[in-house]
Amino acid sequence: MGNRTFWFLIISLLFSFQYSHSQNAYTILSNESDSTFIIDFDTIIEARYWDGDSVYSTLSDIDDNVNDIFSEQMDDLTNSWQIKNSFNFDSTEVKNSEWFPRNLPDSVYIQRLMDAEQVFDLSYNKVVKRYIQMYTEKRRNQVEVMLGLSAYYFPIFEETLDKYNMPLELKYLPIIESALNPVARSRAGANGLWQFMYGTGKQLKLEISTFVDERRDPVKSSDAAARYLKQLFNTYGDWHLAIAAYNCGPGNVNRAIRRSGGKRNYWDIYYRLPRETRGYVPAFIAALYAMEYYKEHNLQPRFPEIPLSTDTIIINKYLHFDQIAATLNIEKEQIRALNPMYRRDVIPAKADKTYPLVLPQENILDFIDKDTIVFAYEREKYFPDNTLKKPTQSTGGYFTPVDIKGKTKVIYTVKSGDNVGFISSWFKVRSSDLKYWNNINRNLIRAGQKLAIYVPEKDKAKYAKVNKMSFSQKQAMIGKSSSTKITKKAKPLDSNYVYYKVRKGDTLW
Repeated sequence: MGNRTFWFLIISLLFSFQYSHSQNAYTILSNESDSTFIIDFDTIIEARYWDGDSVYSTLSDIDDNVNDIFSEQMDDLTNSWQIKNSFNFDSTEVKNSEWFPRNLPDSVYIQRLMDAEQVFDLSYNKVVKRYIQMYTEKRRNQVEVMLGLSAYYFPIFEETLDKYNMPLELKYLPIIESALNPVARSRAGANGLWQFMYGTGKQLKLEISTFVDERRDPVKSSDAAARYLKQLFNTYGDWHLAIAAYNCGPGNVNRAIRRSGGKRNYWDIYYRLPRETRGYVPAFIAALYAMEYYKEHNLQPRFPEIPLSTDTIIINKYLHFDQIAATLNIEKEQIRALNPMYRRDVIPAKADKTYPLVLPQENILDFIDKDTIVFAYEREKYFPDNTLKKPTQSTGGYFTPVDIKGKTKVIYTVKSGDNVGFISSWFKVRSSDLKYWNNINRNLIRAGQKLAIYVPEKDKAKYAKVNKMSFSQKQAMIGKSSSTKITKKAKPLDSNYVYYKVRKGDTLW
């Protein structure tokens, strides 16, 4: 105890000397034993807890840059119709937000995080600081738009989180997941405000079909996210680990825990996590900070000019967005923005399967008065014989996976020499589906990787045997020769030269 106290006092003195000129300097030891931050300026900028007897282990030399994915989501937000057409600002608003504080001392950030009084461990280090600067300095326009959108989305998130007795601060997760863009889609295929993968969405009972994607429904996806986060917290008993698992999956978090010798502190397993997930918790802390202290950084919420007040009508028969736009004098793009769950501008409702339609408050009574006219407008054109035979083309611009209803999952372990084409032909599935189910980018797979493949339930036993087959047996199963695996040795491009294959460790010298 004596040695620890001695070094703690030394750090305190160094800190006081470093920031004695700052008006925002703070006291190292708080009266509350669970809210003390310790700084070591030679190696780290770190916020950890002091329990009155010992200082928790510190994080060393964080060198990760701000992840491009979070910046990419904010860029995608500005390209949506809702932003382009609903957020128009005069020069005064822009000019007023040009000034903002820069190069704030760490003591200011730390004190504000201490004052936030959240159930989360709001650790502060240089990774968190980078994300705070991204939100408050580098991406101010997008943050101001998100502050305006939060007036619409946060009440939905808060009501759902309260329903499951979850911390309301989890409403900030969609800030880093999707930048509050309901049609955001990641490079890996995650979709919606809460960025669910196809398989996870199905497991959480979200409807994902040709016409409907409830991952993009603010209400349904928020309910699924709250249930999933509650499940993860019950598993780990720690919010940092729970939201890390939300991002990269429980399997990656479990492996990181095992590889770190059983440690269950996020910062202790930091370097064992996938690179993207390392930035996830710091980005969450920074998003919480930016949303709580936006006024201190002269960030001004930019509210859309269209009304944020909406209401919902339940639809019980087929309806096309064009029918609504033509009869209610409302722009089709605005209907899309308020109803992002419908993939083809069609609400595939029936008497036994109803769906919601969200409209601006001012159009609700108009719809009720004209509902017969709305449904009858050019009905034969959009729904010949009252069927969905001729649906309009998707406006989403991305691949729609096959529905896995009635199918079962088998696991295939990739062997040396396998590729996406071979595997999809052996299991008789589309290669695009195989890539979608397993987040495969640019057809890159590796030996030993386990792939989830959905096959007809009646054929499960047949396809379960594929793992034990040789390459030639698998090719024979689909009536092909195994000779396709043999590649001819490439001939030299020019016989006048000697060709050398570069090996590990070689240099030009």
